[in-house]
Formats: sequence, C-alpha cells, structure tokens
Amino acid sequence: MRGITRRTFLFLCLVLWAAFFSIPALAAQTEFRFPRPEFSSGYQHKAIHLPPAALTPPWLDVSLLILFLGATTWAVLRRRSRNWVLVLSLASLVYFGFYRQGCVCSVGSVQNVLNAFIGTGEVLTLTVALFFLIPLVTALYFGRVFCASVCPLGAAQEFCAVRPVQVPHAVDTALGMLAYAYLGITVLGIWTGCGFLICRYDPFVGFFRQGGSFNMLLAGGILLASGIFIARPYCRYLCPYGVLLRWASIFARRHASITPAECIQCRLCENACPYNAIIPPAPEQEPEPRSVGMRRLAWLLAAAPVLILVSATIGWTVHPLLSRLHPTVRLAERIAAEEAGTVAGTTIETDAFREGDQTVPSLYAEAHTINRRFKPAGAALGAFLGLALCARLYRLSVLRHEHDYTADKGACLSCARCFKYCPVEENNGQA
Repeated sequence: MRGITRRTFLFLCLVLWAAFFSIPALAAQTEFRFPRPEFSSGYQHKAIHLPPAALTPPWLDVSLLILFLGATTWAVLRRRSRNWVLVLSLASLVYFGFYRQGCVCSVGSVQNVLNAFIGTGEVLTLTVALFFLIPLVTALYFGRVFCASVCPLGAAQEFCAVRPVQVPHAVDTALGMLAYAYLGITVLGIWTGCGFLICRYDPFVGFFRQGGSFNMLLAGGILLASGIFIARPYCRYLCPYGVLLRWASIFARRHASITPAECIQCRLCENACPYNAIIPPAPEQEPEPRSVGMRRLAWLLAAAPVLILVSATIGWTVHPLLSRLHPTVRLAERIAAEEAGTVAGTTIETDAFREGDQTVPSLYAEAHTINRRFKPAGAALGAFLGLALCARLYRLSVLRHEHDYTADKGACLSCARCFKYCPVEENNGQA
C-alpha cells in the first residue's frame, strides 16, 4: 500500500492553510431582521458574537465543497486509496465540522429547500441551494462520495468505527426505514410550521459548537459510542439527506468497483464491509423456480395499495402525537396541565405567554386548528412510509443475477474499506 508522497502532502497542507487563514475577519456588517426588544427594568442585552457561518465568504465554502467532492471522487475511482479518503475526511471534519460548526450543512439544507416551496416561502439562498444540489448531482454520476469523506457527520462516525461488525441483513433493512421516517417527519415539520427539526435534534452539532443541551450531547455520545461497533449508525439509519443520496446513487454512471480487475471471489471484501453494501454473486442454480418468484411479486404488488392505505390510516390516527412537534400545541398542553394542577411549577414558555396579550381560549383554539392540520399531514406521512416499505420489499423479493461481488450502489458509502482487502488490488499495486 503506497503512502502519501511529499508533494501531495504539501498540497494538502496548502489547502488547509487556505481554508483557515485566508478567511477575512469580517465579511460584511449585518443587521437584525427585527429590532431587539427594550426592557423598562434596565436589563442589558448580552453581546452577540456572529458565528463563523456569518463570517465565512460563501464562495469559499462552496469552493471547498466542490474541491473535497472532486478529490474524493479521484481518491475512490482513480487512486483507489483508503488513506486518501481518511485524509480528506479529517480535513472535512476540521473545516466543515469544528470550524464551520456544522453550518452550512447539506443535511440541514433539506429544510431550507422544503421551507422555500411548502413552508413559509422564505427565499432560498444560492449557497444553501448549492450545498443541497451539488452532492446529489455528484451522486448521480459517481455515487455517494459525499458520504465517503465530505460530510462532517459521516467523517466523525468513520473515525469512531474501529471495531465494526456486520448487522444482520434483516435488522439492517428494518432499521434503515427509520431514515425514511425521519425524512417524512422533516417534510411534515416544515409543512405544519414545526420548524427545522433536523437542526433542532442534530446529535453532533453540540460537539462541533462545543456546547449544547445535555440531551443533545448525550444523543451524540451514544451514537458515536455505538459507532465503534455499528459503523455509521446515523448515516445508515437516521440521516434524511442520506435517503436522497441513496436514490441518486442508484443511477450513478461511474460507481466505485470493489476490484480493479477480474474478481476471484475470495469473499474477503464481503466480510470486510460493515455496511452490508456488497452484493454476492448468484448461485449456480437458482434457489427457487422462476414461477415462485413471479407469484410472490404479484402478491406484493396486489398488497401494496392495502399496505399504503393501512399506513395512511395509522398516520391519521396518531396525529395528536405528531402535533406535539409544534411549539404552540406543546404550549397549550402545558398551560392546560398547569391550569388543571396536574403539573407543579411553570416554565419559561408559560411565563412568557402569561405576560403577553394572547388569552388562554385563543391559544387553545389555535392549537386545535393546528392539531386538525396534522390529520392529513399524518396520513401523508403514513402513506409515504407504506410506499417506502413496499419498495423495500420489492427490492428484496427480486433476485439479482450477479456473477461477481458488486457494490450495492444505494447502500455503498464509497468508504474504500474493501479496496485494501482485495488481493487483486494488492497485485495491481493500487491500494
């Protein structure tokens, strides 16, 4: 396995130097969109420090995103080097993670795009739009190279996966449905005015910003700790943007191949991949007659509308639970509990409400209106999950006739782990 040459090391240092020291101290003076409130009690506002997201030139962030995507594509498809992927992961983690504190984030950009079309209609900035589109377009051509080393969330988990084990395929498929649920809830949250749920519950932003609530840090710590044995649990089972990347990567024109030449079917790559992203070759004899598979597929297609309808009904039924994602509904429930005496004390939100002009009956009426809006939203969410489940079952029911070990384009994260285990790779001297 060849190491990194001095020339490439100096080039990497130059890139990192440009990222850290060519950023101006202040890009532009900013103004508050709304005037800050004045208090008669003499309260003084604390000094506000602009985050790096407001100080970093957008062109630099977009340029580095393109640079890292291009370098990762080269490292995976041409250089076929796991070492280079790890180096780029470290650079991305340092810049997009700890320096930029996870913002702008392609994962969170999903919310901005949805908000522009089905939410408040707020104008979508060019930088956020590019962070949303560029990784998807790249996945259409080269697979999930963004997940390989450009996403800081994935990079943090990749370095924690020191003893990964393979999750059973059935469990892995079932847990993968959680990402579809998270994506659906994200759309529901924007549609119903709940806010940006991905940013609110991001498990790693607390580490990147070196602060946050206890629950946020605890969730991130649990994911990173479990990632020692279950490689990238957030990327595989929770990331909503990963669902979109998965869909795009299925149609990739040039995807990472496991071996650079003819496969000798040694099975080393199959045992080395912790993501269940390698499709084994089909057996010499089909495990079942073709008629049996066609009959099973026909039953699945016939049952799909019923499954989608049942899922939509369940989503409609659980709309009171989903509506608690909205802050107004939570506030109304808290006020009702305090009025009934079922809870002790008050909260900052209820104290602020009682100091305002809105009456309790009007709050209840507003919460009731929002709750009713969650009925069709919950049904739509249930139908989406039912459709996603049918698609998963269809994918599992179709037998693939592969002659060699091939990468599952949707599940493969282009991490380059399998390269160094391939004896053909070693003989070609490319790893």
